[in-house]
Amino acid sequence: MSAALPAVGDVVAEREFRITRDALVRYAGASGDFNAIHYRDDVAAAVGLPGVLAHGMLTMGAAVQPVVDWVERMPGAKIVEYGVRFVRPVLVHPTDGALVTVRATVGAVDESLGIVRVDLAVTAAGATVLGKAQVRVSLGS
Repeated sequence: MSAALPAVGDVVAEREFRITRDALVRYAGASGDFNAIHYRDDVAAAVGLPGVLAHGMLTMGAAVQPVVDWVERMPGAKIVEYGVRFVRPVLVHPTDGALVTVRATVGAVDESLGIVRVDLAVTAAGATVLGKAQVRVSLGS
């Protein structure tokens, strides 16, 4: 192994990030997802939503970034799998946006393969927004 394996329970990254309405519009342009529930309060209300929602894939992508940064500091390491369940939408306030918190903790280590499973706790407004968020990292050989 080129790097020592972390232990189960180790926190490898923590970060907060803010999603703004401006970010939603930029993400819509980049992704091609122009569903108006992601930028118009009236449309969100018309379909029964409590407000404008962040794109799920934007939240998912931002949530893994702290692990990406951790992996990039280890030569030969790479992310080999990432998955989540979307359990609650992220409401994005018109002026304050939404603050999303990520805590990345080692959940399992396979020493024989040099694979680490990193579990992400992803919350917004005090509630879990991504469930079973897990990143498998190969630490390389």
